[in-house]
Amino acid sequence: LFKPELENNLYICHHCRYHFRIPSIAYLDLLLDSNSAKEILSNISSKDFLKFETKKKYSEQIITAQKKTGDKDAIKIYQGTLEGHLVVLGVMNFSFIGGSMGSVVGEAVSRAIDLAGKDKCPFILVCASGGARMQEGAISLMQLAKTSTRLAKFSKEGGLYVPILTDPTTGGVTASFGMLGDVIIAEPGALIGFAGPRVIKQTIGQNLPEGFQKSEFLMEKGFIDSVVGRDKMKEFLNNIIKILT
Repeated sequence: LFKPELENNLYICHHCRYHFRIPSIAYLDLLLDSNSAKEILSNISSKDFLKFETKKKYSEQIITAQKKTGDKDAIKIYQGTLEGHLVVLGVMNFSFIGGSMGSVVGEAVSRAIDLAGKDKCPFILVCASGGARMQEGAISLMQLAKTSTRLAKFSKEGGLYVPILTDPTTGGVTASFGMLGDVIIAEPGALIGFAGPRVIKQTIGQNLPEGFQKSEFLMEKGFIDSVVGRDKMKEFLNNIIKILT
């Protein structure tokens, strides 16, 4: 594949429509109207609560990831318009320590939900994660409860939340805000699951169906609502917002 052509086609193969992973920043242009995005919550970064150390100190891992990506942490939050509708948009970055969910991701998602509730607008979250950030121990696991309770309150007050599951969405993110949407959508062929196939196979002692953690299989089994191509994503979200708000 000729790379410039692939980029112009939103990193979707012209022949088979395989969706390659794209830089997290690309979702900004993909989903929000031109020049409408305003970044918020950009000043919070992770802390090494436990002085965690293996081959490399966690504090050093954070600095390395920040230099590599130019981001403070594994998520960015924006407010802008989608086809004229005011929305709050969160975009996770898998390049930042595997998109792992630590205290900053949990706090950013929670504050984004609060902002969407205050402004009475939909909250859209592009998920890409390897799960909870174990370098923060129990604090990372607390984010599952923290974000889930905020979403429950948001839902009770009539808020619309739409998660977009991209490749990969796994672990604690799948076990919390990834699967708590009013409408859950996924990109074609995305890997979505909690534990890895090897762990599941060892636990249940059975062979697993082919492609059982792909978005198409999950839709067939009712775990997600729709598999939507990247080129149709904005139109789909616009329709959902018009129907449900």
